[in-house]
Amino acid sequence: MQVLWAVLVFLAAVVFAAGPVLFPGFSGFDPSAFPVPQDNPPVQPAGYAFAIWGLIYLWLIAGTGFGLFRRSDDPDWQPHRQPLFISLAVGVVWLPVAQLSPIAATAMIWVMLVTALVALFRTGDMDRWLQVSPLAVYAGWLTAASSVSIGLLLAGYGLLGPTPSALVALAIALGIALVVQYRLHRAPLYGITVIWALVAVIVANSSPLNIAVVGLSVVGIFAILALRGTDTE
Repeated sequence: MQVLWAVLVFLAAVVFAAGPVLFPGFSGFDPSAFPVPQDNPPVQPAGYAFAIWGLIYLWLIAGTGFGLFRRSDDPDWQPHRQPLFISLAVGVVWLPVAQLSPIAATAMIWVMLVTALVALFRTGDMDRWLQVSPLAVYAGWLTAASSVSIGLLLAGYGLLGPTPSALVALAIALGIALVVQYRLHRAPLYGITVIWALVAVIVANSSPLNIAVVGLSVVGIFAILALRGTDTE
């Protein structure tokens, strides 16, 4: 059974990485998909930040591939595979759904995040660069992306203005990030990935300057770095 899960999670990682090829053309939610069109929303990171998906895809394939071919029946690798498989399986169909329904896509990305975090917490102590690190980057980016989706829905459906929506989204992301990083010191790349997203938010809001969004992002970066500074492992 352990070998079966190793095979399944590797195949899921490969198909997940093939998503942009299987379902091309997605570059973010269509601004007109919302009752209040979301053109250049302050919650959205600068476009360059999304290049991290290339790293995530390759690292997940490398990690799950190593797990299959070198650690398929190793007990240290087994606990995280089932929740990771669920996260990746949902991710396989996320792109086509995101092109049709921001609400459904938001629900799905939160499922991806929760299961990715469960998987991250269940990773073992062996082979950290291939077992823990890919999941840390994946879960870190999902923490940012899922919170951005909330901000887009709040603004897109007129529940809050653009800046308040962005602040709520950032507060959610930071709340999750600080709790996770505090409880999981052995995965520093999780916090670093969240910082990557926060820097991209700052870049996107620097001209014209949105001082509230930039200010909270800066506070978040320093909070994560301060937390990392308490790491004794």
